[in-house]
Amino acid sequence: MAQHPNIQHVSVNALAAPLLQKLIKGAKTFGIEVTRLENGCTIIDAGIKTEGSIRAGLLIAEICMGGLGKAGVKKSKQFEHCPLLVDVHSQTPVLACLGSQYAGWALQHEKFFSLGSGPARALAQREDLFKELNYQDIAETTVLVLETEKIPPIEVINKVAQDTRVKAKSLTFILTPTKSLAGTVQIVGRVLEVALHKAHTMHFPLSQIISGAGTAPIPPVSEDFLTAMGRTNDAILLGGYVQLQVKCNDDEAEQLSKDLPSCASKDYGRPFAEVFKAVNMDFYQIDPLLFSPAKVSIKNLATGKTFTGGELNESLINKSFF
Repeated sequence: MAQHPNIQHVSVNALAAPLLQKLIKGAKTFGIEVTRLENGCTIIDAGIKTEGSIRAGLLIAEICMGGLGKAGVKKSKQFEHCPLLVDVHSQTPVLACLGSQYAGWALQHEKFFSLGSGPARALAQREDLFKELNYQDIAETTVLVLETEKIPPIEVINKVAQDTRVKAKSLTFILTPTKSLAGTVQIVGRVLEVALHKAHTMHFPLSQIISGAGTAPIPPVSEDFLTAMGRTNDAILLGGYVQLQVKCNDDEAEQLSKDLPSCASKDYGRPFAEVFKAVNMDFYQIDPLLFSPAKVSIKNLATGKTFTGGELNESLINKSFF
């Protein structure tokens, strides 16, 4: 894939660094806790033993996007019982979402397992995706976001340090449990990323995606992991609305609007927790095409035409959330 002309000299790590410092300096305000391990690695607890906050989740979402996207909250009457939506947008969504935000780096040691997302991925280059993106970053400090309830073991920290070629004292891990407020918000803040990932899975040329924006409702936090995971997924699959600006022919744009929404999947039609239980909690048995926003609008900048597909499903959201 050819690089977007605006990202050839962009460093997602450099752009994320001031956002990370803002998170650290405002730890008390954001309801998080910052500690250092013996090897100097910084650990940010954004919901394990802390309360966290919506503001923390939004800032973590921006860090995940490598400073190339904005995340906020807006009030909406779209869903009667969910007045707040996470609102994200990026002018370089391919790099922001796939080159940084996507949770594509599998980290495992004994009983610990988590998928890493954020700018550190662009240093480690552990995924074939970066060859397609034709992008590699260089930095002396970096940050990785993990959706986990446990501090990663030293073996995982050492692996990240080795693969990114960054010293442990210059590494930061942000831990965002799904059952936390910050974790919930930063997951819902992936609504645009989910669309980009599915477009990539469908082999839509990423170089034709110019910019993007998305919204999704903030679900109630649950202390039960399965419920929390179901709600955060459903916020996107049933309530996510993504708008993409592309440059291609109208047939391609129209086809994307039909294939991209979650309702195009054979597993669509039930809350995610029910789908997950039906396959004995095996993610790999779920149709991968389900993981996408509920509704999309594809604006073709080459012709000025817009194609819309999918629908927001408030009744299923209510079943999932309440």
